[in-house]
Amino acid sequence: MTITLHPGSVQLADLANIYWNNGSAKLDPSFDAGIERAAKRIAEIAAGNAPVYGINTGFGKLASIKIDAADVATLQRNLILSHCCGVGAALPENVVRLIMTLKLISLGRGASGVRLELVRLIEGMLEKGVIPSIPEKGSVGASGDLAPLAHMAAVMMGEGEAYYGGDLLPAAEALSKAGLEPVVLAAKEGLALINGTQTSTALALAGLFRTHRAAQAALITGALSTDAAMGSSAPFHPDIHTLRGHKGQIDAGAALRNLLEGSEIRVSHMEGDERVQDPYCIRCQPQVDGACLDLLRQVAHTLQIEANAVTDNPLVLSDNSVVSGGNFHAEPVAFAADQTALAICEIGAIAQRRVALLVDPALSYGLPAFLSKKPGLNSGLMIAEVTSAALMSENKQMSHPASVDSTPTSANQEDHVSMACHGARRLLVMTDNLFAILGIEALSAVQGVELRGPLKTSPELQKAMAVLRNVIPPLDDDRYMAPDLKAASELIASGALVSVISDGILPKLEA
Repeated sequence: MTITLHPGSVQLADLANIYWNNGSAKLDPSFDAGIERAAKRIAEIAAGNAPVYGINTGFGKLASIKIDAADVATLQRNLILSHCCGVGAALPENVVRLIMTLKLISLGRGASGVRLELVRLIEGMLEKGVIPSIPEKGSVGASGDLAPLAHMAAVMMGEGEAYYGGDLLPAAEALSKAGLEPVVLAAKEGLALINGTQTSTALALAGLFRTHRAAQAALITGALSTDAAMGSSAPFHPDIHTLRGHKGQIDAGAALRNLLEGSEIRVSHMEGDERVQDPYCIRCQPQVDGACLDLLRQVAHTLQIEANAVTDNPLVLSDNSVVSGGNFHAEPVAFAADQTALAICEIGAIAQRRVALLVDPALSYGLPAFLSKKPGLNSGLMIAEVTSAALMSENKQMSHPASVDSTPTSANQEDHVSMACHGARRLLVMTDNLFAILGIEALSAVQGVELRGPLKTSPELQKAMAVLRNVIPPLDDDRYMAPDLKAASELIASGALVSVISDGILPKLEA
């Protein structure tokens, strides 16, 4: 799948397709003229004598040093090689594809001054599957994601390493096997490639897409837990949520109500139940999950703007002037990542309390201890609940805002930075934890619902139960549990659980 990009109006749904499906992208040809106009202006400056930052000067603290016209190409090459200082594991392929797509969008706005040759090479790499190996660590999220983007740019020059056909190869070899030629960077092109927020934004988008999938799954697992615990659906009444007015809460309440519609278990205890109220982890699901949904929608708004932004420096403006600014500072992305981390933490926290409720016979309204048919001889889901608590706690520790942790760099020239890159990168680990928490809740809730037999849950939730039972059998006696937890987590991460629910029930990312 190749998506045609219209910079300035690219939608998150298209970027989500690239992320989930390892898709490729290309610019609409109508943007070629603007790219060429800016490139011509940069070439004129490079041939002249007036110093302009990033074109014929040094960089950062070295910006006052004038570079001779004959050395401009060497300046750009040296810039890329010297900035390839990333460390750590390579970023996943789908994240790198997002990085490259976002860079295409930024260059396509016609303000960066690069030649069409660079744009075509990025398009070709995406199409042919030449994916730069980009170490995950090394950016502070200001002056651009310099180190990670330098590793991308180096591959375009035939330096560094790239994945091709499932193998990690020297970049020149990967390009050659794909029928592509490396470029020799012209004036300002190296700076245009590494200045920008594309790595931070790609990681934040990945975190957003994954968290939204988890948020949808949490409504399913939460509804299953509600029925397993013989909880009340009365707190999901639409008037309650309309009276408060928050859109996310209204949507979450509607989803829970629709998921539980037609449950025999719910009907069985609507009269004669001595309990007056359920614990908050059941009763307040719309308020908590809805607030998280509102946060994610705000993040989506921010990241859609950033995905379409020009964030390198200096920029060729509409009057053909070249002006240095600070669009490379990723503060909006850092805030968005921090908001997403809070949502991840809270979705997992309330889900974990539902797991704890279901395994506790003092709270679960008649279910056996740890959901075991023979408690004592069997421990059931005792330690699965402990694992969910460990993952919840780890996410709490990682939810501290990264955006407040600035530190000066580059000899105090870059004296306030956003920390957006690692603030966004942590979302991948946090969502892995959340997928596992929700997988454990799915295991627990399905086991609990089955123990309510012969009563059945709703038709929608029966579909979700069938997805889980297709890969994980009921827990009749204790067994080696790790594969079950892994399989349940993968059902959440892959979207398999969400995919069987009828359209229109689960809330979308768009408000």
